[in-house]
Amino acid sequence: MPDVDRDRAWLLTVDGAPQSYVDLDDPVHLEFEYARRLAHAVDCAAPDGEPLDVLHLGGGALTLPRRLAVTRPGSRQDVVEADRGLIALVAEHLPLPPGSGITVHGADARAWLEAAAERSADVLVADVFGGSRVPAHLTSLAYARAAERVLRPGGTYVANLADGAPFTFLRSQLATFAAVFAHLALVAEPAVLRGRRFGNAVLVASHREIDTARLARRAAADAFPARVEHGASLARFTGDARPVRDEDAVASPEPPGGAFGIG
Repeated sequence: MPDVDRDRAWLLTVDGAPQSYVDLDDPVHLEFEYARRLAHAVDCAAPDGEPLDVLHLGGGALTLPRRLAVTRPGSRQDVVEADRGLIALVAEHLPLPPGSGITVHGADARAWLEAAAERSADVLVADVFGGSRVPAHLTSLAYARAAERVLRPGGTYVANLADGAPFTFLRSQLATFAAVFAHLALVAEPAVLRGRRFGNAVLVASHREIDTARLARRAAADAFPARVEHGASLARFTGDARPVRDEDAVASPEPPGGAFGIG
């Protein structure tokens, strides 16, 4: 659907849920709060403007890849999207500019990840939702190890997750990635972290220490400020949650009606 307030800006909905927002004239513009938080995490993974090799699991309308092509020219980006109909729709109505460095692949995210070359990405961004839920096969310890294998030393994993109190799913994801990566951070609005409402939370994981101070400054400056949890406070939030095995993996919880409005 077109945005009546911005020329050549479009909102993509999937199964009635807002999924992506793209401004073809201003690819750096990010309408959704969760998208800005993903971008903050990627921005903090390397010096500004430095080209990166990025693997995106989940494509949508390619909002973040379009932004990175502008802010980090020369980057090589592979986008894996399972919905081939969606790929065709986006290619027809929201075409990529020539020389973007973005390649889109129609495939299952985990299958692609497990076949990808070892140490081939600087950043891995996971933003995969089946409808409004993260698929179960992208939540396990085996999946986290596959992600770690593809990242270069010091590389960064960034994921868009969603949950609400009592945070059974989110805590299990923190425990799972803490079993694989040395450093973790979580970016979310205070109201979500306090359990007052269901919402998005961005997980950041790396073997290199995460620049949480820089990430916190960026998240706090947004229209809807977010908080960055790490270290002891994140360990307390995780509590006694345990890593998820493939055989025990479940999708993220179904959000309550109206939980994902336009941000």
